[in-house]
Amino acid sequence: MTTIKQIGVLTGGGDCPGLNPVIRAVTRRAIRAGITVIGLRNGWMGLITGDTVPLTLETVSGILHRGGTILGTSRTNPYKKPEDVVKLKETVKTLGLDAIIAIGGEDTLGVATKLVKDGIHVVGVPKTIDNDLSQTDVTFGFDTAVNIVMEALDRLHTTAESHHRIMVAEVMGRHAGWIAVHAGIAGGADVILIPEEPIDIDAVCETIKHRHARGKDFSIVVVAEGAKFAKAADITVSEKLDEFGHVRLGGIGDQLGKMIEQRTGYETRVTVLGHIQRGGSPTAFDRVLGTRFGVKAVELVLAGQFGKMVSLQGNAIVAVPIEEATGKLKTVDRDLFELAKTFSG
Repeated sequence: MTTIKQIGVLTGGGDCPGLNPVIRAVTRRAIRAGITVIGLRNGWMGLITGDTVPLTLETVSGILHRGGTILGTSRTNPYKKPEDVVKLKETVKTLGLDAIIAIGGEDTLGVATKLVKDGIHVVGVPKTIDNDLSQTDVTFGFDTAVNIVMEALDRLHTTAESHHRIMVAEVMGRHAGWIAVHAGIAGGADVILIPEEPIDIDAVCETIKHRHARGKDFSIVVVAEGAKFAKAADITVSEKLDEFGHVRLGGIGDQLGKMIEQRTGYETRVTVLGHIQRGGSPTAFDRVLGTRFGVKAVELVLAGQFGKMVSLQGNAIVAVPIEEATGKLKTVDRDLFELAKTFSG
């Protein structure tokens, strides 16, 4: 078994509440085991350029409650350029890293899978507020995002009722509608629209008209940014691709709002919550989950279980192959979506 003396830790992809608790937990658990911890700045870019910062008990003190990531993040894909992979491997040797703990989502951990096959020791920590990574029941950041959206829906309810308006709230969720469904149920939304099921605009408008017919002259509609109409293309803010080939989604809320107003005649307003869902302090649940993930990640490193990702299954933190976790998106359970429909209208 490889003797672990020094490890690197990085955060990649979009930021979310709970990253700093993971960094703190990794650092404290590693130092307790006599391991030196090096922070790699701005995701995989830090390993390409050698941009690092030492992580000590002092540097991670007081970050548990902070949102974002003290290490910075980026959507860097080293495998886009062969020379970047060479630089990355050279940096690993130069820094004397015996292992890397990569905290990220589908894209960041997809890079981790390739690096493991190239002989680099990597352990993954799942991160996505969309909650769409397989092999784990939930990811940190999701609970915080749901609570932020729920509070926003509570606020939209009061203004919608006062002005007798339809309020459309566009929330995050590229390919999976977990935030929309959970927050929609918790926030009492009247219509919930997700990427897993094409939008039926006629059904949406009928639900709203039915509410008006029974005396409810306002409605709350929650739509995930990745939701779309049947046989329609993704609705995007820009066609520009990131380093992993993704377009920036957005605009479904505005399109939906205009269609609802045109078809029903009811005044409609649209709110796009956007990056508000990513910011701010993590909830207690996300702080605890991030802490448990960070500690378990170091223990996997100590056990030589590289190529594995920490995962929450039931109430246990277990190890699963990174490749399995990133091989298939976790979409909303049909039963959960049917539950949401029970309270529509």
